[in-house]
Amino acid sequence: MSARETAIAALVAQITASAAARPAPKPVVLRNEPYPQSLPAGGLVVVRDGEVVVSEAIMSPLRYHIEHAAEVEVVVAGNTAAARAAAIDALLVALSAGVSANRTLGGAVEFAEVGTADLEDIEFEGAAALRAARFSVTLQFTAAATPLS
Repeated sequence: MSARETAIAALVAQITASAAARPAPKPVVLRNEPYPQSLPAGGLVVVRDGEVVVSEAIMSPLRYHIEHAAEVEVVVAGNTAAARAAAIDALLVALSAGVSANRTLGGAVEFAEVGTADLEDIEFEGAAALRAARFSVTLQFTAAATPLS
């Protein structure tokens, strides 16, 4: 398994563990999946692989320091704007705290840093309103031989 895949899989595992530690109903965590037709009661968290931000060669021995920005999307529902705001805030705090408490993601990366969240209200005619957030997690790790290893 490549260093990139190891890093992203460890992030998904940490996000899943942080979500599972929340009180019921728990959010569903997916990786690179489209949104389902209905939102789970505890909300939805989708981790997207993202992209490499920096790839820098380090000589002797040759290895690559990589900064990879994975995207995390969070969606919750609620009967009122206040309920949606409280639900997404609590979920964002739990996910961020989980990554911050385990910045090496169990040794898979050298450092993981959570970025700020962009928030958005989503409304559909004839359906409950949603509150969504998107934030990046920068994963710093070293790959040997090539940036793809």
